[in-house]
Amino acid sequence: MSFRDALDGAAAEVEARLLQAVPGRDPLHDAMRHALTGGKRLRGFLVIEGARLHDVGDAVTAAAAIEALHAYSLVHDDLPAMDDDDLRRGQPTLHRKWDEATAILAGDALQTLAFELLASEACHADPGIRVALVAALANAAGAAGMVLGQARDIEAETAESPLDLDAIMRLQAGKTGALIEWSGRAGAILGRGDPEPLGAYARALGLAFQIADDLLDATGDAGATGKAVGKDAGANKATFVSLLGVDGARARADALVAEACDALAPYGPEAETLRDCARFVVSRDR
Repeated sequence: MSFRDALDGAAAEVEARLLQAVPGRDPLHDAMRHALTGGKRLRGFLVIEGARLHDVGDAVTAAAAIEALHAYSLVHDDLPAMDDDDLRRGQPTLHRKWDEATAILAGDALQTLAFELLASEACHADPGIRVALVAALANAAGAAGMVLGQARDIEAETAESPLDLDAIMRLQAGKTGALIEWSGRAGAILGRGDPEPLGAYARALGLAFQIADDLLDATGDAGATGKAVGKDAGANKATFVSLLGVDGARARADALVAEACDALAPYGPEAETLRDCARFVVSRDR
């Protein structure tokens, strides 16, 4: 199966599982479904593909959990108090389509849905495995991971001097990288395997993904990306592109792709789809 087919197949599975988990017909559930619509489902794909490498046949509930948590993070990141964005995945952001209160509450509900899914027996028969996934995601999503990265990003907007490269790498390791790393490790946890090879792969992948995002913000088209571009430069924000230049950022991303692919050596040719995923991350247009 090609990478594109695997990604599309995982996206369809995850979307069906998420819609099953959000059945209500009211403004809150409508907003939740809106936030869950579209996107690459890259994090869910990483869970499913990592699980396949460990002979786990059904990882869709864990994959849906990370996509629910990722959707919550985007809803809150788009709010006026954060990035104040009007578009997400080519559609109006929740606070524009509904209002800020609905957006906040829908984000809260999506966050708790993620942990509800991981704690359910549908995720894994062994409660110890479920607890391990819950604890790891809580750490990745909270004040030691994604939320810390978001806080550092906000602090940087009013800092007296722009961040240097090391500081940006620390920031992005939390804001973007922490959930991607959890996604990589989750499949091995589900299969009772060693999560370190996939963790190393996902760390490099997450940083390459963020560099690609910076490149899209600097050189991309809003029609293709489905969100505003040029915001980093407009805010005078230090990014991989502002520090390394376009060519330097692309070179750094390519080096990280090579690092990610090397980390998959223990899996041999069975991991070729994940290698293709790493190459896709730096070549995408949205």
